[in-house]
Amino acid sequence: QVQLVESGGGLVQPGGSLRLSCAASGSRFRPAYIGWYRQAPGKERELVALIFSDDRTKYTDSLKGRFTISGNNARTTVYLHMNSLKPEDTAFYYCRVAWPDRGDSWGQGTQVTVSS
Repeated sequence: QVQLVESGGGLVQPGGSLRLSCAASGSRFRPAYIGWYRQAPGKERELVALIFSDDRTKYTDSLKGRFTISGNNARTTVYLHMNSLKPEDTAFYYCRVAWPDRGDSWGQGTQVTVSS
């Protein structure tokens, strides 16, 4: 059974930092990719960052330099380090993982609110 447990969301002031965590379980294989998407109210879900099985990373261009994705070697835990947060970063952040034997799965999401 695939399980994704996200944590680390919350309320932060503009300019602050947060670290999101996603713990993934349900497969003995290394994920093809694992990472984060976000969805703000009234907007479509968008890519934030992914890390691939070959250790490549992919970011939405506008977030490069402020957000960093990292994970353990097995890619069963992935982190999103968010710095210099802005009000427009307010969104639900979702973990996504793709395993060779389990396909694509999404977490329930964690709310990030950037406000003074």
